[in-house]
Amino acid sequence: MSPPESVPMPEQAPLLPLAEARAWVLAERRALEPRRLALRDALGCVTAAPVVARDAVPPFANTAVDGYALRACDVESVPATLAVVGTVLAGCYRDAPVGPGEAVRIMTGAPMPPGADAVCMVEWTSSSADGSLVTIARRVVAGEAVRRAGEDVTAGQEVFPAGTTLTPGCLGVLAGLGETAVLAHPRPRVGVLSTGDELYEGLDPLPKGAIRDTNRAALLALVEQSGFAAVDLGVVRDDDAALRNALLDGAARCDALLSSGGVSVGDRDVVKSVLAEISEGTMRWMQVAVRPAKPFAFGEIGPDATPVFGLPGNPVSAMVSFELYARPALRKMAGHERLGRPQVLAVADEPLRRRPDGKLHLQRVVAAHGPDGRVHVRSAGGQGSHQLHAMALANALALLPDGDGAVVGGTVQVMLLDAESVAPLEPSTPDALDLLGRADDDEPLTTGRGR
Repeated sequence: MSPPESVPMPEQAPLLPLAEARAWVLAERRALEPRRLALRDALGCVTAAPVVARDAVPPFANTAVDGYALRACDVESVPATLAVVGTVLAGCYRDAPVGPGEAVRIMTGAPMPPGADAVCMVEWTSSSADGSLVTIARRVVAGEAVRRAGEDVTAGQEVFPAGTTLTPGCLGVLAGLGETAVLAHPRPRVGVLSTGDELYEGLDPLPKGAIRDTNRAALLALVEQSGFAAVDLGVVRDDDAALRNALLDGAARCDALLSSGGVSVGDRDVVKSVLAEISEGTMRWMQVAVRPAKPFAFGEIGPDATPVFGLPGNPVSAMVSFELYARPALRKMAGHERLGRPQVLAVADEPLRRRPDGKLHLQRVVAAHGPDGRVHVRSAGGQGSHQLHAMALANALALLPDGDGAVVGGTVQVMLLDAESVAPLEPSTPDALDLLGRADDDEPLTTGRGR
């Protein structure tokens, strides 16, 4: 595949297909070198090698209930009265075997004593006043209420293959195997900076012509939400030396950089000239056939060839560019195989209009399950690339190919930005039961958008 343009593109340059731009960004990305990560730091990371159990889990046969360990053959006829010859608590062990006509009081999780092959729950027993005898009121069979050694995991078993995304359950399994760390790809450290003399922060009155920096806050949050480590590199003024130093310093500290502003046709040349200089010819300036987020730049800087994503300055465009290019590339660097957000086919509850212009439009929409069990979408508000409030309200992007858009009741492809909020809060069919019930602080059951 031939590279996109390596110099800033003129206004009338042909638009680059989105698939080509994404392929170029992803082509050279590799998973970061794996490290031994402490379990407390490994949530969401991807294993770099198979995890093999050194021990069985559980390591010994133990009881699943409080009750009496006994020989099943002694209670084939009930009621049966047995002599209580001891007690085994969790964390203790009994060497003496259970003989004919004997039982041992046992607590949940305690090792099974030798000779016993079943446990009768305490609810089906009654004890003598001094506790020396127990009457078993219900027949039990061999193996009842007994957790076998290795029932969960056997020694030598591959519990997780390479490429497993570590969930809380995975970390619990690893801890149960005695592991305190795991070989995994670390989460990329992503530096985020904004550029421009017009950018300010805080509540102080703005100078004439100034605006507040929204992009950095949004992009830092997107980085964190996506499971990466965000590094705030601040606002950099339109000064060649300051921008050069900020970018090279960020490249030395981070695995990737996000810069917003200064990549559009007609923008001042500070960002373009500095990136062109320090990227040593690797920077590509693109006009992509999408709206918003048409301008995009990508290249590598510094001795470690740190990737730099040059995002547009308009806030919605910056966030959409992150979703289209940066997030998939960063997920690849983190070792993930699934790179994109989930996509579904949805029903348009209102017209999603656009004009033919040769671009793919990504409209900000609110998606929710409807009573028909399908996902329905409606506009989140204004669709200008500067209208961040609609982006904040959106939980999905409607992908509208070149044409006139979607009509009411029409089918539209949707990228889910927050899949959890789209899921129904109530069972999807009228006959289904609400088996979980509802916590006191839950919202009432509804087919509308979730939390």
